[in-house]
Amino acid sequence: MRILFVADLHYSLRQFDWLLSQAESHDVVVIGGDLLDRASILEAPVQALVVEKYLRRISDRRPLIVSSGNHDGDRRSAADESVAGWLQEARQGQLYVDGDSVEMGGTLFTVCPWWDGPVSRAELEAQLARDALKVRERWVWIHHAPPDQSPVSWAGKRFWGDEFLGGWIRAHRPQMVLSGHIHNAPFLDRGGWMDRIESTWVFNPGRQIGPVPTCISIDLESGAAEWTSFQGPVKQVLGSP
Repeated sequence: MRILFVADLHYSLRQFDWLLSQAESHDVVVIGGDLLDRASILEAPVQALVVEKYLRRISDRRPLIVSSGNHDGDRRSAADESVAGWLQEARQGQLYVDGDSVEMGGTLFTVCPWWDGPVSRAELEAQLARDALKVRERWVWIHHAPPDQSPVSWAGKRFWGDEFLGGWIRAHRPQMVLSGHIHNAPFLDRGGWMDRIESTWVFNPGRQIGPVPTCISIDLESGAAEWTSFQGPVKQVLGSP
């Protein structure tokens, strides 16, 4: 199984165009949050309407897994926490979103919503605990924020990762966690596009401007991952440190 992973497209329609053009070269496409952009002059509902059309077109070609990020919330929950309601409403066919778990070829994908407070964090913890009981050959999480104190969450002056994610990883031991959120981590001296926490590989493709997003291609059968940016491709064999 080959996975094409991107994150933090932030309403860059040219990058969505590229993703649509590349979808059929992989078995599964994953977007790790921040599809919308709160800094845009367009309101979130307008952005969501356009992005939904891309998601449907991509998922018509390949299974598409999408988690929410901190830019994707469009409403408040009963606990007054941000949620991406538009993404829940987009779920259909081969499009899997926040809260879903889907098994493909022996790999269980858990789609983690962006948590915005104690209630949504507790719901995510319960989701991970439920999925931990499911039989699978591999377990992959899509979680927008990377773990704290990791090269993939290094922002230049400090780490900006999720303080709880590292503990969840150590408790449940997924094979991989696909994250984003920290745009410049892969380009910094102390940062990186990958890390390993015990037996778990953690990835963050970062973000670049232009028509082509940074991306990571993961081949589960050969056990290799390749990060591609304007600097060129970098490959990592997943059986090695």
